[in-house]
Amino acid sequence: MYDVIIIGAGFAGFSAAIYSVRYDLKTLVIGSKIGGAIIDSEEVENYPGYKSISGLDLMKKFEEQAKGLGAEIITDEVAGVVKKGKGFVVKAKSKEFEAKSIILAQGTERRRLEVPGAEEYKGRGVHYCATCDAPFYRDKLVGVIGGSNSAAHAALLLSKFAKRVYIIYRREVMRCEPILLDEINEKNNIEFIYKTNITEVKGEKFVNKIILDNEYKESKELALDGVFVEIGSIPSSGIAHNLGVKLTEAKEVIVSPKGETNVAGVFAAGDVTNTVMRQGITAAAQGALAAMSAYYFVTGKAAIGW
Repeated sequence: MYDVIIIGAGFAGFSAAIYSVRYDLKTLVIGSKIGGAIIDSEEVENYPGYKSISGLDLMKKFEEQAKGLGAEIITDEVAGVVKKGKGFVVKAKSKEFEAKSIILAQGTERRRLEVPGAEEYKGRGVHYCATCDAPFYRDKLVGVIGGSNSAAHAALLLSKFAKRVYIIYRREVMRCEPILLDEINEKNNIEFIYKTNITEVKGEKFVNKIILDNEYKESKELALDGVFVEIGSIPSSGIAHNLGVKLTEAKEVIVSPKGETNVAGVFAAGDVTNTVMRQGITAAAQGALAAMSAYYFVTGKAAIGW
């Protein structure tokens, strides 16, 4: 029986683990992707203490610290969590685990491009990870769909390999951080196509063009070798829903400022919650808060000033 099982192994999950073991709670972290989504980022430049570090290297430091303090960490996929007496049973693919409390920190899942051809050409020109696949597009034409920080990062990385990068965005201006927009504007091989959506992906064996809903240079067809999709994400809140945890209309886990959900003994942190800022630093902070709440729940100690 664990005092706390943390589902998710990214910023929020590892931060919760670090604080949980420091509170002397028997702690298990279960993650299907150790490090979370940030490990796909080539450069992280907004986490305090590091001018620049890869997402993978940053998460390795989180993992090493959690392990060094005594947290157990396993790679597995959690199918569900059920209430059992005063505790919970976590049903992973490998086996079942019991815990007195649960911290949900699964983050989000990437939104898929839902237009004709997108699923058909997935892995054959349609991609969801620029870090993974950018090197395959040296001297080729690629498009990035989206206008967020992740889209900006993808475009900048692709510009190091591709002949030309088109950022295709439905709004009139990018909504990424200004510093990223400045970097993009300094590149001579990145071009914006604003107020435009992709309506279809076409090709033969691989992608060779996309169809737009507005004309670009007098044509709705745009020749491309690859399409990188960065159109946001949705919370991985299925387990929370099945536990009876209240969610927002956007499927975000509703938490108090202390990381509490409406279900006693279930806490949540990071991008899976109704947070106002989806960043690594805020996820880590929420993980620490959820761990402290779990500590008070498990021990039954009165929280002074909490």
